[in-house]
Formats: sequence, C-alpha cells, structure tokens
Amino acid sequence: MPIVSRLSIAPVKGLALEHPDEIELTGQGVREDRRFFLVDDTGRLIDGLLAGRLVQVKAHIDPDGSHLRMTFPDGTVVEDDVRPTEPMITRMYGRMVLGHLVDGPWAEALQPFTGRRVHLIRTNRPGGTREKHPATLITDGSLDLLGAHLGGGPVDGRRFRMLIELTGGAAHEEDGWIGGRIELGETVMLISKQVARCAITTQDPDSGVRDFDTLRTIISYRGLRDGENVDFGVYGEVERAGRIRVGDEVRLLDAVGRSA
Repeated sequence: MPIVSRLSIAPVKGLALEHPDEIELTGQGVREDRRFFLVDDTGRLIDGLLAGRLVQVKAHIDPDGSHLRMTFPDGTVVEDDVRPTEPMITRMYGRMVLGHLVDGPWAEALQPFTGRRVHLIRTNRPGGTREKHPATLITDGSLDLLGAHLGGGPVDGRRFRMLIELTGGAAHEEDGWIGGRIELGETVMLISKQVARCAITTQDPDSGVRDFDTLRTIISYRGLRDGENVDFGVYGEVERAGRIRVGDEVRLLDAVGRSA
C-alpha cells in the first residue's frame, strides 16, 4: 500500500509550504495550517492566484499561532510575537472567516511580493480557513501520469498544495477509496470526494510563475466532473484524530470506492 512521502502545511495561506516530519490531524485540520492569511485595503483575500510571488516567502508559527517567523528569498528574517487587534470578517470562497487583524512587521515586508498594501489576519480557530475537508491526499502515480501527459518527467506535488502526498500508489488509486475509510498513522479518515482544482496548480511552486497548463491537461485525459470540476486528489474527513508521520502506510479499512 502507499506510504506517506511528504506532509505539507502553509502557516500563512499563499506563502511557501512547510514540510514537517509529522502532523497532528484533528477534525478541523492541522493547527498550524492556514492559520494566517492576507487581505488588501478593501478586505479582499490575497492568495497565490493574485500574488504568485508570495510562494517565495517561508513562514513558521508555533502551534498556538502566537509567534510568527517569515524568511525572505534574500535571507532576511522578520520575526515577532503575534499581537491580535481588531476583529475582522473576511469573505473567502463563498464563506465568512472570523479572525483578528495582526499588528506587526510582516505585512509591510510582504508588499514587494503582493504589489499592494496588505494586512495580516489570524483566524480565530486553528484550521480556520478550512470550512470542511480537513485533509487532502494524492499519490505519486497520479502525479506521474500527469507528467507523462505534459510530456515531461514527474510533476512536483507541491503545486497541488496537498496535505498528504503518498508514494507507491497507482495512478488515481486514491479515487478508488472514495466512500470508504482508511487508517493512516494514528488517524482514521473517510475518503469523501475528489478535489476540484484551480489555476494555482499551473504555477511553479518555487517561483509562483505559471509554467504548466495543468488544468487543460487533466481535462484532456480525465474530463470534467459535472461539466465544470477538474478533479485531482481526494478529500479525507477525520473520524479519529491523531498523528501522521512520513513513512506511515495507508491501510484500507472498508473501501468501497469506484474506479478513477
């Protein structure tokens, strides 16, 4: 069965991914994942689609989200304790996210990468930018097949920003788990549905520059779900929380899924 090859979180939404050796997965996701995000003066969410260069900046937070460090491409480090101020409500992909504006040096330091003035927001709860679907999974077989259709080698899974990458899986093997449960590390997850992808997958995960037409390529050999969704990878709903570590093996419990 496939095993965990990489875990990825983004302490600040849109910034570079961080790759811990293990995560604590709860029903709300991973505490350090997407705890912070950026908005402009109008309150509009600023993500990788609007400011691709953000992916060049690394971020790290403690589990409580009370201390934030950003490392910039030139080696500059901006670090401080987090000081929440006024409450904020942000519209994010059709839902409302509650948080607090953060006072500190980070927003100003990010302006060269956003091209506009931005404000840093900390969500009120861990995993706050995720309304549901606390986990996402993808196999290396799926990435390899996409790479073959793109005419090159394996595709770097970081461009899909999945929580869990698996190695040793057949192409879209994970789709066959939909409707069933898997055990991974200490967790048990129900694999609920496929993940509909957006244009962020067309961007290089190191530079934020568009380099591959991933969406059109996926459509060419997978088609569209319901006439509009470009699917790649699956969602996991947490039935039993716990730790997942690199090297943990997927164990199918009662998978009743369907073919890719």
